[in-house]
Amino acid sequence: MIEAIENPQSPNRQGADPLTIEQMLTYFKVPAVSAAVIHDFKLDWAKAWGIADVETGEKATERTLFQAASISKPVAAMASLKAIQDGHFGLDQDIGTILKSWTLPDHPFEGRAPVTPRTLLSHTSGTGDGFGFPGYEPNTPLPTIQQILDGNGPGCRGPVRLVRPPLTQFHYSGGGSMIQQLALTDAVGRPYRDLLKEWVLDPIGMDESSIDLPLAEPIEARTTRAHDGWGRAMNVKYHIYPESAAAALWTTPADLAKLAIEVQRTLAGKSTRVLSKATMQEMVTPVGVGPYAVGFAIARTGEGWYFSHGGGNWGFKCRLVAHRAKGYGAAVMTNGDNGESLVNEVIDRVARAYGWDTLDKPTLR
Repeated sequence: MIEAIENPQSPNRQGADPLTIEQMLTYFKVPAVSAAVIHDFKLDWAKAWGIADVETGEKATERTLFQAASISKPVAAMASLKAIQDGHFGLDQDIGTILKSWTLPDHPFEGRAPVTPRTLLSHTSGTGDGFGFPGYEPNTPLPTIQQILDGNGPGCRGPVRLVRPPLTQFHYSGGGSMIQQLALTDAVGRPYRDLLKEWVLDPIGMDESSIDLPLAEPIEARTTRAHDGWGRAMNVKYHIYPESAAAALWTTPADLAKLAIEVQRTLAGKSTRVLSKATMQEMVTPVGVGPYAVGFAIARTGEGWYFSHGGGNWGFKCRLVAHRAKGYGAAVMTNGDNGESLVNEVIDRVARAYGWDTLDKPTLR
């Protein structure tokens, strides 16, 4: 079990036994953590520890739903790649020729590379929004996507605009994800929720996942509460996010593991349920500027290449990481603002327990 794996960087006294998962929940002041492990291209196990809601005392289970936050972005990228594969628009097409219901304002970079789905989904488009999406309390007015992009709807943070030429610098941009969501729905002529469900969630078998606003009652009944950095309940159960592609997915670690397994199996030539092998390669091939491919961050750790994405909404922290070729990985989700350190600790213990090549040092010539 991962609780028994010693980690030299874990919060333990020198020479002491490693903390159990339950003890780490107390140490990091996080009510609950849920994890799923991928091994040999399959879901090996899923388990949850702790409390889903400190106000009710309800325990978390492997079917308890957490907010995936920015892990929504690679899921959205897969939907856009499906549209591209089906011929609705091109990965390197000028976004201005795809959008119909909104226009990206003029910028002073004429003659440079255009903004495209590829640059939007790899955070290299030049959109310079330096803000995250804070979410909205339930039963409050929500902005449209156009209002989100123009920064003039209820509660909006600021406009999404180009501040540099595309492909000159990596700059993480949730606003860029929303431009691409709008381009997708404009091109296909159907709601994003329907496209995501029919093209990605259902084929992969992500049956516990939803971006519905509001959530259906069977889904709502299994949601966790958001908690602050001290593990205390927030003033409302959670925030909601009209920024669907950027932040709105509710899911479980097991469903996120299914997403990663589909990427791995497709790359290995074992599945075409959503994308072809050639199209899926775009999700794991960096675009040439920064660490991102179309949807995922790509990194070498030790001798291994991994695709991953983290997420952080109001009261939630999570991460998905998987090997590019070897069929292993993990998804970990928490319901506390202080959850990032716990997420990293659990993933590190999984890597050690399963002997991932994150532990191998590069061979020197």
